[in-house]
Amino acid sequence: MRTELVTTLKRQATELLADLQRDREPILITQHGLPSAYMLDVASFERMQERMSVLEGIARGEMAVAEERVATHEQAKERLARWLG
Repeated sequence: MRTELVTTLKRQATELLADLQRDREPILITQHGLPSAYMLDVASFERMQERMSVLEGIARGEMAVAEERVATHEQAKERLARWLG
């Protein structure tokens, strides 16, 4: 991953954005020598959001199993049949 100073971002924003579009490589922006922000191209950010959504669903499912909030296949079919009308 590439690292750039916040002053570089201020001076060369257009170039950095072009690099993001071309390379699809995140850029870490530092300020006073410390990490401050990440820059990502839109497509990469949207893919990351989709993945996070899937992982959150898996985590909710694992929590439901651990808490024994589960249903058998037959129970699920009955609930869906009632829900669908």
